[in-house]
Amino acid sequence: MIDFRSDTVTRPTPEMREAMASAEVGDDVYGDDPTVNSLQAYAAERLGFESSLFTATGTQANLLAIMSHCGRGDEYLCGQSAHNYRYEGGGAAVLGSVQPQPIENEPDGSISLGKAKAAIKPDDFHFAPTRLLSLENTIGGKVLSLDYQREARAFCDEHGLLLHLDGARVFNAAVRSNCDVTDITRCYNSVSVCLSKGLGAPVGSLLLGSKTFIERATRLRKMVGGGMRQAGILAAAGRIALEKGPLRLIEDHENAEYLSTGLTDISQLEINPASTQTNIVYARCRSGRAAQLRDYLADQGILITAGDPIRFVTHLDVNRQNVDRLLDAIRRFYQG
Repeated sequence: MIDFRSDTVTRPTPEMREAMASAEVGDDVYGDDPTVNSLQAYAAERLGFESSLFTATGTQANLLAIMSHCGRGDEYLCGQSAHNYRYEGGGAAVLGSVQPQPIENEPDGSISLGKAKAAIKPDDFHFAPTRLLSLENTIGGKVLSLDYQREARAFCDEHGLLLHLDGARVFNAAVRSNCDVTDITRCYNSVSVCLSKGLGAPVGSLLLGSKTFIERATRLRKMVGGGMRQAGILAAAGRIALEKGPLRLIEDHENAEYLSTGLTDISQLEINPASTQTNIVYARCRSGRAAQLRDYLADQGILITAGDPIRFVTHLDVNRQNVDRLLDAIRRFYQG
């Protein structure tokens, strides 16, 4: 099957499987798994932070970030479309007793800092204290500009807020922005990075921040059941993903652009190719037959998610020939 549903479906490379099989391990709850420790040290250095923490998922990394920055009864600001607000089970509110204050995202994925300012609660016991602004980059495949992120940093400093980045695909953002990832991460107090999306690891995310912040996050990770034992088996693949995965993301972006251009020739689909910035492509079925298209493609050995719009995601297990096969199958569906 050719899978365009998400970049989470990537399979570990032979190099990763070999590294996992031979990984030196200890007990990470005791802090003595050398492969986990090596990954965490490398990640902190690579992304420009004092410390980092290996977590099971990006959802867990974002939850730990919010709970580490905010106390019970505090509030964080985020986008209405933010993953840590909309798609992570309400964990910050349910498990952390931290109130989310969503703000409608702008068309480019940013949050209006003017609207954010208006959402900050006054120092009054009627209100939950606003502690944190959380951004996402990329968001829906869109890239926040470096200038905007620097403005967000200055905004948070001015208003006494902390700044977190859900950077699940931050390396995609860096590639698109033609900058080093640290040009982005230096704007933030904390950053989460997914190893198991475009970077290709089978499992895992990283949370990065100051030493004190990561110490608190480590305690909370144990609390929410995220302490792992011989996790070096997973960290070994994560290290390869972090070192080598970013070097090939440009291929995913080029394949997504190629797909986007190809879809514009199919009149039954509505697509704006200029909106494809990284590895995610959106298209709407003018006839509303997304579910039928999904089922047809599945019979052809191609997986998509039937949404409105349909989201196609390119990744390391998708090549140019796979994109051509998808385009040909979509054309046959509408011609039939």
